[in-house]
Amino acid sequence: MTQAPVRPRSGRRQHDREIVALAVPAFGALVAEPLFLMADTAIVGHLGTAQLAGLGVASALLMTAVSVFVFLAYATTAAVARRVGAGDLQAAIRQGMDGIWLALLLGAAVIAAALPTAPHLVDLFGASDAAAPYATTYLRISVLGIPAMLVVLAATGVLRGLQDTKTPLYVAVAGFVANGALNVGLVYGADLGIAGSAWGTVIAQCGMAGVYLVVVLRGARRHGASLRPDAAGIRASAQAGVPLLVRTLSLRAILMIATAVAARLGDADIAAHQIILSLWSLLAFALDAIAIAGQAIIGRYLGAGDAQGARDVCRRMVEWGIAVGVVLGVLVVVARPAFLPLFTSDPAVKDVALPALIIVGLSQPISGIVFVLDGVLMGAGDGPYLAWAMLITLAIFTPAALLVPVLGGGLTALWATMTLMMTVRMLTLWLRSRSGRWIVTGATR
Repeated sequence: MTQAPVRPRSGRRQHDREIVALAVPAFGALVAEPLFLMADTAIVGHLGTAQLAGLGVASALLMTAVSVFVFLAYATTAAVARRVGAGDLQAAIRQGMDGIWLALLLGAAVIAAALPTAPHLVDLFGASDAAAPYATTYLRISVLGIPAMLVVLAATGVLRGLQDTKTPLYVAVAGFVANGALNVGLVYGADLGIAGSAWGTVIAQCGMAGVYLVVVLRGARRHGASLRPDAAGIRASAQAGVPLLVRTLSLRAILMIATAVAARLGDADIAAHQIILSLWSLLAFALDAIAIAGQAIIGRYLGAGDAQGARDVCRRMVEWGIAVGVVLGVLVVVARPAFLPLFTSDPAVKDVALPALIIVGLSQPISGIVFVLDGVLMGAGDGPYLAWAMLITLAIFTPAALLVPVLGGGLTALWATMTLMMTVRMLTLWLRSRSGRWIVTGATR
């Protein structure tokens, strides 16, 4: 990053307060999200193996859809935060409404595409004959909640842009509790089986979307923002989201390639890989919380025309990312012998996972830098660069990962290539942050 004068200690404390105030609630909301799936799994698991297998297939499809459209949150956060920094709350909320309208349009398109093709999608994911009917039932019902799910993403981005991460936390916790209660009541009380679980989740998602809409609509009325769909605004939101979609799909491709390579290494390796990937995803929540704070704070500083403030808070967040990464890395290395027995009793899986976890632990400071700078550039609206950087990363990672089984490497070698992937991301993001080209001030980029 470009050099700047030494900051006074009071400035650092101010940045720390801003980061903590946004990152801690964001972390809670991020952790609450996967609890939806865990609750469904625990409830449906008691119905039978075929039902649980069907849930697994349908959930994989639904989670893929959510990950594809996560740009609704990212792009909306950056755009809204810029207008907040510029002092134009009416335009900020108007921008947020454009994102919400885009979410509804995309949700309707997903329903139209998924309902008639649900059985084919289930077959594509390799569901067994016994599990396929349950997967199809769950998918067809759950897809009705996709518009609400996407509205939640977009509205979350609106509130993050408004520097509010507490409301998403409250809504996520309330949604989790409602989801669990509805699932138990509909699955067992109403005897609807796996269909009851799907309906419970849809109702909970619609309730969460409704709460968000009430909050955003109140803000719109307060500041005189129009609620009508604006074609130009919706188109601008979609255009801002395309580069982030490319970035997300590239990252998903990397994770899928890694899983495919692990499957070729053997049963113990793929089992260990799934355990490690779950831990890696959990660690990512802590680092992503700082990235979310970065999106909101950087957008606000740039919208206010404070380029030096953006540089300073970027530097401070990188320091936070490294520090949190070091702490997480030490915990992984130290706790790995106690962590693995929670997931497996197979000595072969443990033997494969133990050395690979050392690689994961050592790479956490790198991950801390990556997540923070990713969030900074998202907050700056630098989506096109993020897309190209991820495509370059994918191009480097793919041959390296595919060579692992060819050269006789094991799971530790595969996770070394994952560390290579994160290192490439770190270098591309660091070069961009150092250049200062991401610093474009004003209400719009």
